[in-house]
Amino acid sequence: MVGTRHGVVAHRVATHPAAVSALTHEPSDSNLQKGTIEKPANGTTVISIQGFKFKGQSNRKKPARLVGVGPRGNMQWVHNGSNNDVTWFYDVDPLDNGNLLVTGARQGGTTIYEYNPETNERVWVKQFDGVHDTHDADLINNGTELLVANMRNYNTTSETNEDRIFVYDREQEKITWEWQFEDHTNWTKDQGGDYAADPPNNDWTHVNDVDKIDDGQFLASPRNMDQVMVINRSTKAIDMRLGSDGNHSILYEQHNPQYLESQNGTPAMLVADSENDRIVEYAKRGDEWKRTWELGSSQDFNWPRDADRLPNGNTLIVDTNNQRVIEVTPQGEIVWEFYAPWAPFDVERMQLGDEPGGPTIADQAAAGKYDLSGSAGLTPGTGDRLTFSQWLSAAFAGTVVSGPVDAFANRWSKIAPWVRPVWMGPWDFVGVVFAVLVLLSWSFGELVYNRERIANGVRQRFA
Repeated sequence: MVGTRHGVVAHRVATHPAAVSALTHEPSDSNLQKGTIEKPANGTTVISIQGFKFKGQSNRKKPARLVGVGPRGNMQWVHNGSNNDVTWFYDVDPLDNGNLLVTGARQGGTTIYEYNPETNERVWVKQFDGVHDTHDADLINNGTELLVANMRNYNTTSETNEDRIFVYDREQEKITWEWQFEDHTNWTKDQGGDYAADPPNNDWTHVNDVDKIDDGQFLASPRNMDQVMVINRSTKAIDMRLGSDGNHSILYEQHNPQYLESQNGTPAMLVADSENDRIVEYAKRGDEWKRTWELGSSQDFNWPRDADRLPNGNTLIVDTNNQRVIEVTPQGEIVWEFYAPWAPFDVERMQLGDEPGGPTIADQAAAGKYDLSGSAGLTPGTGDRLTFSQWLSAAFAGTVVSGPVDAFANRWSKIAPWVRPVWMGPWDFVGVVFAVLVLLSWSFGELVYNRERIANGVRQRFA
């Protein structure tokens, strides 16, 4: 026990400067940096950085930001959400006039506004009180309406979930159309119907994206239902559906799907398959969806949350927990890379407009499964340096415990980036957690070993 006690003292001395750094650290744009730049981007790349909040309050060390990045990875501008009543940034859409439509969460509701990057001013602002944690809102029909994905809409009085897609008329200043998931998913309070595994609760659907893909058709992404839906505005029917609840071989808590069409009119879906740590594309052939493209794995991605096909055939991807945005070829080669802490959510190329689309994988004759290559590897997990989770999975691969170890490693990779201090590296954080566990184990051992002496001392003191 003596050696352990000296180790604890030494650890406290060694970590003291780190503790001082934690108290004095201020957010800096210096952690926004370019990685691989094989080809300059076509214009400005806009990245929405979610940031971190706790109990509704933003963390100034992990701020919500919008970042404008030049073709060669040069910083052009940074827009901080904490100065604009935003604790988390989500969707960002380029508008025809050169401005941006921004969706953000705030204490008690949602803030949506048009932002002018040149003047750093908000042109107009719309706030929805009680509409919590909205991830996506789009301007549709020449900007007269807002299409909104409304999650976490739980009615505590009736104990029902009212998650919905709604249209807000900006001229009439009221909601003129809505589509509630409860009405179209065969759910009843007594029996789960289509979604027995996930009965309605405070975060039932987690619908994180909605887009107008055609006149009268909306593409929605209820993340917790592991599927993508095409909703008909007139009939309110589900015209198309990719995936099913709990079938994680197709999609597993996906984000931000993009609807594409091949030259012959075949529908396709490009999806950030987040919990599967990959990007996938499916083509609808008859009544079946066929996976035509699979990019990456947990060795390449950590919770990707956006994937957009570009007109040049490449794909622009947000690799959230690896804190970066990449542009890749159909074969997985990274040609453009930018590191953007903390937790990027959405990315757009301004001059292309909102999700302009491009050729499908079938049109490019590039069907297959590919790994990523060509990263600058500025953070562990994005190049040759392994993260703790990757190392742990590799170390126990092929053993009888590989299954539970992989499950633990995957969960660690999703949680650790959110709780790790910004000044501490991933492996340093593992060391600190291990040291804390050792200290707690040692303390518990001391209590058990000396329990009789401690009990006698307590009895004597209060006798």
